[in-house]
Amino acid sequence: MTLGQIDRADEVAGIVFVDRKQSALTDFLASHNISAQQINLDYQARLARQQADQAAAAAAAANEENNANGSDDDEDVAEQKKRKRKEEKAIAKIKASKEFKRRKFEHHRAKDSDDDEETDDDALARDMMKKPQKAPPKPGQFANCETCEKRFTVTPYTLAGVDGGFLCTKCGKELKDEKSKAEKAAAKSKKKALVPRVRKRQQESDRMEGNVKLGAKSLVEHCVRKVADVVNDIEDFGDLPQNLLDRLSQILSKKRVLTPRTLQLFLQPGIDRIAVYDCAKLETEDFNKIFAFMPDVERVNFRFAGQLKDEPFRYMIEKNPKLRHLQLDASNLITDAAWTDLFLHRGDQLETLKLSALNDSFRDEIVEIMASTCPNLKRLKLRKCSHMTEQSINFIASMTSLEHLSLAIAQESSAESLVNLIDSVGSNLKTLCLEDYCDADDSVLEAIKNNCTQLTKLRLTGSPSFTDNMLANLFDAAWPNPCIRHIDLSSNRDMDSAMGPNDEDDENPVGFGSNAMKAMMVHSGNKLEQLDLHSNRHVGKEVLLDVFDGVKQYPNLKDIDLSFVTHVDDVVMTGIFKSCPALEKLAVFACFSAREAVIPQGIAVIGLPNAQSAVETVGGA
Repeated sequence: MTLGQIDRADEVAGIVFVDRKQSALTDFLASHNISAQQINLDYQARLARQQADQAAAAAAAANEENNANGSDDDEDVAEQKKRKRKEEKAIAKIKASKEFKRRKFEHHRAKDSDDDEETDDDALARDMMKKPQKAPPKPGQFANCETCEKRFTVTPYTLAGVDGGFLCTKCGKELKDEKSKAEKAAAKSKKKALVPRVRKRQQESDRMEGNVKLGAKSLVEHCVRKVADVVNDIEDFGDLPQNLLDRLSQILSKKRVLTPRTLQLFLQPGIDRIAVYDCAKLETEDFNKIFAFMPDVERVNFRFAGQLKDEPFRYMIEKNPKLRHLQLDASNLITDAAWTDLFLHRGDQLETLKLSALNDSFRDEIVEIMASTCPNLKRLKLRKCSHMTEQSINFIASMTSLEHLSLAIAQESSAESLVNLIDSVGSNLKTLCLEDYCDADDSVLEAIKNNCTQLTKLRLTGSPSFTDNMLANLFDAAWPNPCIRHIDLSSNRDMDSAMGPNDEDDENPVGFGSNAMKAMMVHSGNKLEQLDLHSNRHVGKEVLLDVFDGVKQYPNLKDIDLSFVTHVDDVVMTGIFKSCPALEKLAVFACFSAREAVIPQGIAVIGLPNAQSAVETVGGA
């Protein structure tokens, strides 16, 4: 074999070996889902992104340079001249070079014009002054790391830096980790920022209800709210106790989602009471269904029951023999004939009757029938019944079994009728509420003092005739009535009087004033739980500071309304917080001098625009 044949054989053997080696490598990459084509495509995409980033960075730098060159006002005059001399010297040097002459010749030949030759020369010289942009290194070439300046070999997986350069393996990994951490922190902060906005409506709703207790809500409350959120997916409440059913009814009514479908969940034969606080979406058949499913019901409470008509009402009278407590609101489709049937068939067993917003029925004749057929009625509440007159007050005066009486009807009734009413039924009353009787005067207060000795709740509102001295006289030591737990003496002032809240010359103003305030707190302060004095403008600041001085204590007072009492300020509020350790809710609408008081935690202050931000933090003053 010749030498040439030997060389040819070695070459063929080498080619076969390389082919086998490449084939084995290809099989290995394919088995691991590694594609050379995909690697190349990824590299080209990264290279295009890098070039785009570099172009954007160059444009930004040029823009910054132009802005810097354009802001001659910020430079010193000497620096401007020095910079211009350097620039002119550099341009002149470039114009003298052969490269400039060659480019100028090519430029003019392409432009084919000699206009504005000097301007073109300067522009061409400035273009030549710019440093040419280097092409990015390709895989396999060397580059310096943008961060640590370490020299390394560029690969298709090399990451681009912030300034357009490349990063070594170590710096690229650190940059990747930093980006990941930043993304997680941004997502976490975004989630935290959304929580207050999502819950703000519920928090404000709870605050209006006086519910601002620290910490999480009870497990029962959480469960009830969760059930209310998914009520449309529930088939049966099971054996829930009555108090939780009532709470669910309140939440669903507040959300306006109590429909015929959800009503079905409350209908359980073994329960003796039903309370629906929003019947606006119920139809006549739904009321029939309630009384059919619950034959042993004793307590019925329907609010906004506009679709309750004579048919289901008479069905209730017939099929519910144990009915003893009835409360209806806005049931205007029930006729006087149906009311007559109720009192004739069930009047002797009724113990509670609460009616409100009746505009088309329940006239004086029905009140007369009620008074004669309901001997066991102990609780009577009538509000906004349009067809009642003073004659109805006289009929109610014959119901001597009453223990709780609340009337906001026939507001034009005379003081004599009210006095006669109190003289007749006052001795057994535990609750007395007379609202917006314009003709009620001091004689009514005197009748209360002479006849009522068991009151635990007193509400006298909207009278323009009560005097401060007579209100104070009502609460003096001669009144044998024990401490009252709930007092509402709001809006008792003369609207036509020219005397304002700062006029204290009148020793006996018309309305609830300073004397009444002192006497009331001395009489009932130890047991008082709820106090409403809104719109009583004659209560002086000195009395407020004396009553709520931080030393006197009212251990049971939980709810106070001093809205539109103009003398309430930050000092008075601070005294209230110290004198009422059990306080849960304070309303101070239109008290414009109260803005900076620090609110202790756990107290809902209603009426201040910045109340939430003024809440005392843990460990605060």
